Amino acid sequence: MLHICRLIHNALSKVQFKNVIFDLGGVLLDLDVQRTHEAFSKLTGIPEAKIKSILGESRLFLEYEKGNVTDNEFRTQAKDILGLACSDSIFDNAWNQMLGDVPRKRLDLLNQLNGTYRTFLLSNTNQIHKNHFSSIVKKNSGGIELDNFFTKAYYSHLMKMRKPDSEIFEFVLSENNLVADETIFLDDNVSNLKGAEKLGIKTHLITHPEMTFTLF
Repeated sequence: MLHICRLIHNALSKVQFKNVIFDLGGVLLDLDVQRTHEAFSKLTGIPEAKIKSILGESRLFLEYEKGNVTDNEFRTQAKDILGLACSDSIFDNAWNQMLGDVPRKRLDLLNQLNGTYRTFLLSNTNQIHKNHFSSIVKKNSGGIELDNFFTKAYYSHLMKMRKPDSEIFEFVLSENNLVADETIFLDDNVSNLKGAEKLGIKTHLITHPEMTFTLF
């Protein structure tokens, strides 16, 4: 793994880019979706594999990430899909189980990069998750909001767009006058990277958040 990261670093060092667009989950924030599957399985008695299938097949979750469904509508419909009867707080806790930590050292790295690059956050997310990871960042940073670690932060549910659709990348490039081939996008999802590549944005697949330290 270390050898691979060194090769990546050497390749990136030869590329001149001025802007870095970060995904959040799996890149800066520890992410383990299975923990949410486990939490819902315990609440419903449905096997984890079936929970995964239900969540993957329903468009509700995509529409929620696009901001087309309110928090209450999402909770109600998701509970119906899962056959779940519980309070909103219990549901939110299970839904947020996939979200891990954002260690202070990653936030410090962002601060360091801001002296060299224009940095952006582009995350497919939703308001329940945003509330949760925002509180994690504020706790670890001593009260600093996540958005303040970037030139600008973008969240799919507030933009009414989501990755990997070209429109979301076009919006970020246009609003900030970014040149595509001077911009690199880091994500843990290959489909999202392909969406960016269609516009000429340089990309790199992140398989573990610690890779960002080697890259920069």
